Amino acid sequence: MEASDDTEEPPLPLALTRFQISEEFGFLLPDPLTELPAPYGPWMDIARELPQLIMSHQLRSRVHQMSQLSTQHLRGHEELHLAHLVLSCITMGYVWQEGEEGTVQVLPRNLAVPYWEVSQALGLPPILSHADFVLANWRRKDPNGPLEIENLDTIITLPGGESLRGFVLVTLLVEKAAVPGIKAIVGALRAILQRDEETLHRALQELAGAIEAMREALRRMHDRVDPEVFYTVIRIFLSGWKDNPAMPHGLIYEGVSQEPMAYSGGSAAQSTVLHAFDELLGICHRQDSAAFLHRMRDYMPPPHRAFVEEIQRAVSLKQHVLSSGAARLRAAFNRCVSALTDFRSYHITIVTKYITIAAAKARAGRAEPSTRAGPSGGKPPSALEAKGTGGSHIFSFLKSIRDATREGMISA
Repeated sequence: MEASDDTEEPPLPLALTRFQISEEFGFLLPDPLTELPAPYGPWMDIARELPQLIMSHQLRSRVHQMSQLSTQHLRGHEELHLAHLVLSCITMGYVWQEGEEGTVQVLPRNLAVPYWEVSQALGLPPILSHADFVLANWRRKDPNGPLEIENLDTIITLPGGESLRGFVLVTLLVEKAAVPGIKAIVGALRAILQRDEETLHRALQELAGAIEAMREALRRMHDRVDPEVFYTVIRIFLSGWKDNPAMPHGLIYEGVSQEPMAYSGGSAAQSTVLHAFDELLGICHRQDSAAFLHRMRDYMPPPHRAFVEEIQRAVSLKQHVLSSGAARLRAAFNRCVSALTDFRSYHITIVTKYITIAAAKARAGRAEPSTRAGPSGGKPPSALEAKGTGGSHIFSFLKSIRDATREGMISA
């Protein structure tokens, strides 16, 4: 599924279409399909009822009754992406229906086999990732209306109601805000090759503006997502079976492998946007953080991963700015690094509210009887209190990448 042939020298660097990147939507899947072909009605029927089936403890029995469908009728990457989203959400619901103390060791064959086949076709892992839950999980309420939160909805949902919807859609708007910055990467690298200082300066200004707009979009999380609902209800369904004490041995995909397999849960570190910006700006992360970030690239659609790798191989923007001696290029470059540092600082603020403070409240709640409970009436989850859903030690990781970003500034 790689998007380019390394033996061909492209006429221009980084033409976005080579990497399944949209001029209008960036890494988002443009106007995703909302229906699978008729043979896959059984999957869609379950997927549309997921919150109710999970909360009523009926999803596992529904999955056991589901016939095993062939994936041969799926055509094109839009149908494959929707199938992957649907099967990912059913899988997360199946695994976590009874909370972290009632997990399963085996994903049944009728779900595991088609899920594996669709994953292989897309080059994605068989678990819910950012590529599914955000990039391919949106639709306009009014097809002719704007790409604004009031006109957006998810295609498939999980428990968490409006907070779940808000979490997905605000994250989507952060991706949308990044689009001018993605195009600015192409413009900047082209300008370096053409030794066009004016165009390079403009591209850097556009990149900084896009990162600042991403931070503004992220602020909307406060209005759309309740911290208690996120922590006690939503978060477990984004959690994986790698580096998770609740599932220390991973998951057996029946009919695929007799040995358990371990995959990380959804994480902001799976967003291609920040990887692309880091590579362009020459941000060097510390070894353990860099290793985790690099592993998260396995959760990106292969063409998007190839885009990041192409930037990595490209001419060094930082070296070009340094060797140019141009004060305004240095200032524009530093504005980009500063904006990225501020974005990562703000992400730490969000995580503090939605995980650290929420975890403290959940611990207090566990000490006394409460009407609020975890995924399906059990206790709020505790296995990942100090970790992200991707399995990283969240604060040391986030502070490390924020500090490494700040160190990417060019000193006067």
